[in-house]
Amino acid sequence: MMNLQIAKWGNSLAVRIPADYVRKIGVQEGDLLEARLGADGALSLKAPAQWSRKAFAAEMTLKNELLPMGTSVIEQLRQETRY
Repeated sequence: MMNLQIAKWGNSLAVRIPADYVRKIGVQEGDLLEARLGADGALSLKAPAQWSRKAFAAEMTLKNELLPMGTSVIEQLRQETRY
């Protein structure tokens, strides 16, 4: 998570996207982003669909390595179930 500052740009307001984020999502100057406003006030920006199966698999492998393996939820429910 990163806090971004809102700045004046002509008669509008703008948010700068950090270069690291720009590289990760693969956008360039002039590209369009899809903006959505959530019910909770969250502003979500989505880059054009440039989905890569290889990049997704690499990210999931990395995230999986960071998650500790615990006991199976199903096994835990079976142990706690009372008949």
